Amino acid sequence: LGKGLTAAALGAILEARGLSVTMIKMDPYINVDPGTMSPYQHGEVFVTDDGTETDLDLGHYERFLTTRLGKLNSFTSGRVYLEVIEKERRGDYLGATVQVIPHITNCIKEKIYKGAEGFDISIIEIGGTIGDIESQPFLEAVRQVKQELGRDAMLMHLTLVPYIETAGELKTKPTQHSVKELRSIGLQPEILVCRSVLPIPDEAREKIALFTSVNKEAVISAANCKTIYQLPRVLHEQGIDEIVINWFQIDAPKANISDWDTVSSRHLNPKHSVTIAMVGKYVELADAYKSINEALVHAGIKHLAKVNVIYVDAETLEEDGISVLQEVDGILVPGGFGDRGTEGKIAAIRYARENQVPYLGICLGMQLALIEFARHVAGISKAHSSELQPSTPDPVVGLITEWRDESGETMQRDASSDLGGTMRLGAQTARLTPGTKIHDCYQTPLIQERHRHRYEVNNNYLPQLEAAGLVISGKSEDGSLVEVIEAPDHPWFVACQFHPEFTSTPRESHPLFAGFIQAALERAHHQ
Repeated sequence: LGKGLTAAALGAILEARGLSVTMIKMDPYINVDPGTMSPYQHGEVFVTDDGTETDLDLGHYERFLTTRLGKLNSFTSGRVYLEVIEKERRGDYLGATVQVIPHITNCIKEKIYKGAEGFDISIIEIGGTIGDIESQPFLEAVRQVKQELGRDAMLMHLTLVPYIETAGELKTKPTQHSVKELRSIGLQPEILVCRSVLPIPDEAREKIALFTSVNKEAVISAANCKTIYQLPRVLHEQGIDEIVINWFQIDAPKANISDWDTVSSRHLNPKHSVTIAMVGKYVELADAYKSINEALVHAGIKHLAKVNVIYVDAETLEEDGISVLQEVDGILVPGGFGDRGTEGKIAAIRYARENQVPYLGICLGMQLALIEFARHVAGISKAHSSELQPSTPDPVVGLITEWRDESGETMQRDASSDLGGTMRLGAQTARLTPGTKIHDCYQTPLIQERHRHRYEVNNNYLPQLEAAGLVISGKSEDGSLVEVIEAPDHPWFVACQFHPEFTSTPRESHPLFAGFIQAALERAHHQ
C-alpha cells in the first residue's frame, strides 16, 4: 500500500522543518533478517553503512531523509524471539516463566526506545496488516508505549479506500473495519492516511472521521501520484506535519519543501530519453533491483532524461543471442548470487566492451566483467570464479583464503578447503586512481561505499590482466583488494565491487550512475 513511502515522506517534511528524524522498521516475520530471503519473496536486501542487511523500506527512508540508518533501525520478530530465548538460556530471567507479555513486548519496546535516542522524532513503521496473528506482539508493545509516553507518542494508521468502478464510488467501509480492529486492541489512531486511486472527497472524509473518532483534518487523502517524489508536497498541503507538530507541542519553523518540487518537476518533464538494458536473473520482479532502479531514475532527474529500463533475463541471452542489446544506449549487470545466467551476462558484457556501449557492472557485474576480459582479451580461456565454478583451473575471482595465506603471502589454491571467507558488508573506503573514468565521476581520491560480497578479484592474475590492458582504477584503502576496473579504449566501461545504488538519492544523484547515464545519453545523441 505504501506505508514505507508515506512514513518516509512525512519524515522528509519534518526534516524540512528543522527537526532531526530517524526511522525504524519492525517486521513481523520470523527470519532474523532478510539477508537469506529470496528477492522474489521480499524484494532486494538493502545494506546500511554499518553492514546491516535490512528490508528495502530502509532504502525509501534513506532516499527521503538525510539521516543514515543502521542496525538499530530495523528488526524482526525472529530477532526479538532469538534475543529473548538466548536470555532465557543464559538464565537472565532467573527462572521466571517467559511469556509474550511482558518479555517479548519489553524487548520490542527497548528496541523502539534505543533506536529513537538522540533524535527529535522517531517514525516507526510496523510491517504487516492489522489482524495478522504475527503482528500482535508489536501492536501490544505499541499500546504499552502509548500508555507510557502519553502525548510523546502518536499513532498514524494507513488504510485502503477502494474505488469500485462499476458503482463509480469510493468505499469507506474497509477503513472503518480496520480502525475498529485497531480499537479493539486498545489503539486509537490520531491520523488516518487513506490510500486510494482518486482523491477522497470531503463528504467521504467526514464519514470516515465520524466512524473512526479521528478529527476530519487528520483524515489525509493519499491518492496515486504521478511520481512518488510528489508525496511530501501532497501530504504537506493537507497539513500532516502541522498535526504532528501540534500534537507534540513542538515549536518548529514552516517547512520548505521546494527541493522536492524541483525533483518532481525534473522527473515529470524530461528533455531527453535513454534506454538501458539491465541483464539479471530476477528480472520478473522490479523490487529485486529497487535501489538500482531508483538510482537510474535519480541520474535521469539530474540529466533531465527519461531512463527507460529493459529487463533482460540473462538465461534468454544464452539461448537467443544478443540481438535485444542492439537497440540500447547502455548495459548494466547488477549484483547477484549463484551461477544461473552467468554465460548470458558475460555475453552482454562482451557485447558492451566490443561495441563501445556504455557499461556499468556492480558487484557480480564487476567480477563477470573481469572474467570476460580475462577470457577474451588476456587469453585466459578457462577464467572463472570459484564461487560459480569451484573446479575452474583459473579462478580469477575467489575467496581470499584460496589465494592468500594468513601471513598475507600468496598461496596455492586448495579447492577442497572450505575456509569460507567472511562477507564484506557495509561501508568501506576505496582509493581511486587519478585520470580514470571513476575518478572523473567522484572528483576525489578517497570514497566510501557499501559492500555485500564474499568473493574478491584474485591478485595473482593482476599482472597478466594489466599487461593485456585492463585498468585497475580503484583499490581498497590498504591497496590489497580490487574495487574498480575499467576497459581500455572505451567511451565508458566501469565496473565496481561495491554497491553505489544504496547511497543514491533523488536530490543528489550518485556520481557513478550520473556518469553512466551521461555516457548513455552521449551515445543516444550520436546515433
